[in-house]
Order: sequence, then C-alpha cells, then structure tokens
Amino acid sequence: MLQIAFIGEPGDLRDTGLRLSPPAQQLRAATAEGLVSLDAAGEVIPALAERWIVTEDGLSYIFRLRNSDWRDGSPILAEDVRDSLNRTIRALRGTSLGLDLAPVSEVRAMTGRVIEIRLSSPVPDFLQLLAQPELGVLHKGAGAGPMTLERKGAFAQLELLPPEARGLPMRENWRRGTRELTVRALPAEDAVAAFRDGTVELVLGGRLATLPLADVGPLSRGTVRLDAAQGVMGLQVVRPAGLLADPARREALSMALDRETLLAPFNVAGWLSSTRIAPAATAGNAPERWAGLTLEQRQAIARQRIAAVRGSDSATVRVALPPGPGSWLLFGQIAEDWAAIGVTAMLAQEGQAADVEFVDTVARMGGRAWYLNQFACRVRRALCSAEADQLVAAAAAEPDPVARGTMLAEAEERLTALNAFIPLGAPVRWSLVRGDIDGFVDNRWGLHPLSPLAFGAT
Repeated sequence: MLQIAFIGEPGDLRDTGLRLSPPAQQLRAATAEGLVSLDAAGEVIPALAERWIVTEDGLSYIFRLRNSDWRDGSPILAEDVRDSLNRTIRALRGTSLGLDLAPVSEVRAMTGRVIEIRLSSPVPDFLQLLAQPELGVLHKGAGAGPMTLERKGAFAQLELLPPEARGLPMRENWRRGTRELTVRALPAEDAVAAFRDGTVELVLGGRLATLPLADVGPLSRGTVRLDAAQGVMGLQVVRPAGLLADPARREALSMALDRETLLAPFNVAGWLSSTRIAPAATAGNAPERWAGLTLEQRQAIARQRIAAVRGSDSATVRVALPPGPGSWLLFGQIAEDWAAIGVTAMLAQEGQAADVEFVDTVARMGGRAWYLNQFACRVRRALCSAEADQLVAAAAAEPDPVARGTMLAEAEERLTALNAFIPLGAPVRWSLVRGDIDGFVDNRWGLHPLSPLAFGAT
C-alpha cells in the first residue's frame, strides 16, 4: 500500500461538483475518467475512448469508445458520454475552463460507440483539455474508474478495477504488481512531518509558499522533486485606486522587479521568469517587455512615475500572499525592489483589504488563449478588459489561424497595456518522494495522477 499526502485541508478530499480543490480533482480523475486521461508524464492516453482520429482541419475529433460497462453493469454508450459532456460544458460557463471549452460547437453521438466533438476553431492541446478531471464522464452519478474509492474517516482508499472493467483483456493474477493507495490531505507542515517520520511516502501539491518546508535534511531517504510547470504566477491588481489608479504607475511596479534574482532565496534551478502574461513561446518567441533596458534604467523610469504621487499613504501597496514561509521570502524580495523606486510594500493581514494579490495557477493546456482566459472579466471579477475578452471570444470562433493569431495578439496587447497583472514567471510545484516510486514522473503540468501510482511493488 502506498501512503500519499496532498497538501491542503482535510475537507478538500470531499469536494464535489465542478469547482474542485487539487486533491479532489485527483480523486475525480481516478474514479471518473473522461474520453482520454493523462499518464504519469502528463501525456494523453486512451480512457473511455480506445482510439480517435482528428480531421485535417483540426475541427472534428471522432472517438471510438471501448467495449465495457458502467459500474451498474449497463454498457457505455455514446449517448451517455454525449449527455454527460454537454451537462458539464454548460455547468462550466463563467469559469476559465468554460472559456477554454468555448470553441466546442457540438458533441454528438454518431453510433452506439462512436462520438464526435466538433470545434469552431482548432484548439492546441485540445485532447489535453479533454483529460481534465472536471470532464470525467459520470453515469447516474458515478464514473467508470479506473479506480474504486472507499472513504475511511479522513482517508480515501483507492484500488484499481479489474482489467476487463478498464477496457483491457482479462488477466489472471492481475493484482500482482499493483498496490492500493491511501490518500489524505494535510496542511503543509503536517504533510512534511508525516513524510519525515515515514507515515507517508509521497507528498503532492507543494507550492512556492510552502517550498522552504521541503528541506528534509541530509539524512532523509526522500527527494524534493520540482516540476518545470507551465502557467501564471504573479500579482493581480484588485484595488485600482490611489497609486494603482494609473496604468503607468502599475507598470512601474512591474518594471522595478528584478526577476532574475526574485527566487534566489529558494535555490530553484531553471526557474523561468517572465514579464509577459503569456510565455514568449506561445507567441512565436516574442520578446520580453523592456528588453532594451537594464534593471537600473527600468527602476529609474519607475521612480520618476512614483515620485509624481503625493500623499502620506500614496506610495504604499498592500500585498496579499498565501500563508507560508515561501511567501515571506518572496515578499522580502518584492519589498526590496519596490523600496528602490520609493514604494513601501506592506503584507496584508488576514481580513485586511489588499491592493494586489498573489495569483498562482498551473496551465491546463499550452495555447495562448488559456493565459488570456485567466484574466477574463467573468473569471477574475477585478480590473479587466472587456475589449480583450471580446477578441479572445472572437478568436475562439475564427477558423482561420492567421486571423485567430492576430486577435489573440491584440487581446494580449490590451491586457498588457492595462497593467492589471504583474507577471513574475512560471508557477512552482514540488513534491516529496521517498526512494524511486513507480508511477511518479516530473511533468510540465505539475500534475501527478493517482492511477499510475497504483502500479508498482506491493
């Protein structure tokens, strides 16, 4: 049996619906797979669909379902999958994932075991999107596996279904080489302590705020594993008043940051900083902002803009960060850089209104639209651009790739000019792994599915 702890709160494992905590997302993915799922490396693999084809224009995905049954013994049919996906897509409207799914124009059952998803425009990594836990298919409230779930107090115990229930050939002694998983959710300090004393063998879900806790000491048999995750990490303006009322002064706060040394206290090798909303790679390796200016030049410009503000509190910015020693280290770096331009950073206390708050989200897919959707007015409900949202929505319906790229570029320009978000770089995700656990692989999505972990020495 493999003992696993997710960093979170104990109640996270009982989340239901479509707004799930990361631990609950993993339980959903393990017990209710979608048409496709993700392997340990974050690559798309067959799930309810045993195979598929994509038309040359990228607008039609046709899936052939495997020949197996739901948990109640009834056969898995295309109509069931269609109805479940349509319900989920409707329920996700108004969320960032719902915006990602906006190009889906139709889901239809072609025959008993063949289903088609039609798009209004091609979507990079669309199969990756279909593998998200929220798109796990439910039939009468239950999924088709690949694992069963039994709750025991604060624990969740998971076990693989027999091969024939997972769409695989029947095999004798199939349990050999598999193991049960016992999953719990614990605050970061408790999860690390449980790892140190051997109560758990794997800790998942670490973030920048808790990274300093991951020092397990020179005598530990465990290893800190960092994912080279994609996504957004930065500061979102939530109170555009006073100093932050002007886009140029909001830009000054971003210009002043020395991103090259921002994570130096964490000793994170290979971290990718960024001044852009979407990484340069998603926009044809577009240049970073202020590429022709040194840090000293950027801070000189920022200092001039801030100096124009008068008033005792006008050059103070309150920052909301998640609790944890990593947040204190990050705040220290930010405060030092802002002090160089005449801005005093203050850490917002619990219940206190903040001017900017920390955003830390791993990407669900690699396209430029995903990054822009994170700042849609319907998602953040903060300082946003309705014009940018309209351009992203138009791009989702535009089949021509050149026109679509132009719309997305213009949307990003509008969001950039608004300076409502101060990008820092890629999100940080870490795990604690004892020994060499089969089924655990670092990946760009910072995601470690449970079902691959069920294969290994018992």
